[in-house]
Amino acid sequence: MKRAGIIGGVRIPFCRNNTAYAEVGNFGMAVKTLGALVERFGLHGVELGEVAYGSVIKHASDWNLAREATLSSGLAPTTPGLTTARACGTSLDNAILIAQKIASGQIEAGIAGGADTTSDVPIVYSRALQQRLLAVNRAKTPADKAKVAFKGFSFGDLKPSFPGVAEPRTGKSMGEHCELMAREWHIGREEQDRLTLDSHRKLAAAYERGFFKDLVVPFRGVDRDNILRPDTSLEKLAALKPAFDRTSGHGTLTAGNSTALSDGSAAVLIASDDWAAARGLAVQAYLTHAQVAAVDFVRGEGLLMAPTVAVPRMLAAAGLGLQDFDFYEIHEAFAAQVLCTLRAWESADYCRDRLGLERPLGPIDPARLNVNGSSLAAGHPFAATGARIVATLAKLLEEKGRGRGLISVCTAGGMGVTAILERP
Repeated sequence: MKRAGIIGGVRIPFCRNNTAYAEVGNFGMAVKTLGALVERFGLHGVELGEVAYGSVIKHASDWNLAREATLSSGLAPTTPGLTTARACGTSLDNAILIAQKIASGQIEAGIAGGADTTSDVPIVYSRALQQRLLAVNRAKTPADKAKVAFKGFSFGDLKPSFPGVAEPRTGKSMGEHCELMAREWHIGREEQDRLTLDSHRKLAAAYERGFFKDLVVPFRGVDRDNILRPDTSLEKLAALKPAFDRTSGHGTLTAGNSTALSDGSAAVLIASDDWAAARGLAVQAYLTHAQVAAVDFVRGEGLLMAPTVAVPRMLAAAGLGLQDFDFYEIHEAFAAQVLCTLRAWESADYCRDRLGLERPLGPIDPARLNVNGSSLAAGHPFAATGARIVATLAKLLEEKGRGRGLISVCTAGGMGVTAILERP
């Protein structure tokens, strides 16, 4: 089995929706990101084994996003492209996919990434209008087409439908589900706001020390994530009203301690040792283990708790404990979700009854958690977050010289995607 090495990553600044990238769309963001990766590593005209790129919110025309973006990236046009989606885990899944193909010897190098927009969303018309238009298309004569087009027509048929963030099985939004989790695990408002403040401060500090200089490329006049608020404070966060539970008086999730709707794109180059060495490229870290899991959120499990299940399975396969890591990158969909995850791993009852463990996984060192900030400060373009995290963690391990990092990403649909990066 070959080792799959993270050579490095690139992303554009993540932006709040309906701001800098409002009219760009997934294709434009993907092309910019892939092109920047090609520039950084001198890949012009190079044929790679695969480009796995995905998006969650997309138009029907984005069905072949990975291939179309690849053709505009500067890579050899003989490079295949695979378009994927697993909600918020999409580009981490893509990194795992590329790593597995390298490990098996199927390919020597590939790119994993994702782009997502909540600005340029597909607007769908009513089912009645769709069926009417299809019937018109099937009709043979102009008279028949006119008859089908107008018979029983109502202006209500023209009412558009916008994409929603509600879970189809429950009708609840992700934020509403996370409120239930916060209640179950007794996660208070102040600790959520404090974690949010830490995320902003860490991300701002990372920008100031130049950590993102080679990871973030300017785009559309923006050179850093425009969601970042270096001047926020606990007082400012505490002044925000609940965003999802506005009536009970017990809501704790706000626009501050929840990720903002975002636009952005990120990608990472992954390769075998031989391929990297032949091109004079250094490996930052290796993707060594991965695991996905799902929970039965319809029957009461927390929607965003699947990583609590995936991580111990991955640790068992790797022969590691939860404390055997130098860095922990836990995607901050909501501050409450991160805190629920940490509390579950410390719970003897949860680890015994749900995870089948003899003892709790235990606590982690908070000084090692999301050390350069995460989604609460950077933003969360759904399909781009995993690649952002992989690139960030790989560089952290390169800076340290050796070590190990754990990645945990919760997703819509009650799933979780997790991975381990190591630098020997």
